[in-house]
Amino acid sequence: MSGEERQRIDKWLFFARVVKSRSLAAKLVQAGRVRVNRDKVEQAAHGVKPGDVLTITLDRRVLVYRVTACGTRRGPAEEARRLYEDVSPPAADRSAPPDATPPLRESGSGRPTKKERRQTDRLLPDD
Repeated sequence: MSGEERQRIDKWLFFARVVKSRSLAAKLVQAGRVRVNRDKVEQAAHGVKPGDVLTITLDRRVLVYRVTACGTRRGPAEEARRLYEDVSPPAADRSAPPDATPPLRESGSGRPTKKERRQTDRLLPDD
C-alpha cells in the first residue's frame, strides 16, 4: 500500500485476533460495537490506519486498542500483538466488594439441617 496505509476494519480485527473469523468481525462492526477515534463505525469496509484508536465492545469487556500497524495475514498471537497497543482501562475485580462481610445467620433460623429434619420426621406418624 502506498502513501497512507489503510486496511478494512473487519480484516484488521481478524488479523489482530480480536474475533475468530472475518464474518464475525463484520457482524461486530455492523452491530455498532466498534468505534474508531470515538466515531461509531457501521460498515466493515471502513479503513483503519496506524494511530487510530479502536474501542471494541465485546460480551463482558471493553477493549481499547491503538493501531500500530496493518496486518498482512492472521498469524500467531505474537505477530497479532504487534498490530496494536492495548490502552484498555484496568478491569475491575468483580469477585466481591473489599469491605463486604458474609451475612451472618443465627443458629436455628433458615432451612433445617439434616439432623433437625430427621428429628422432626420422628415426630410424624408412620403411614
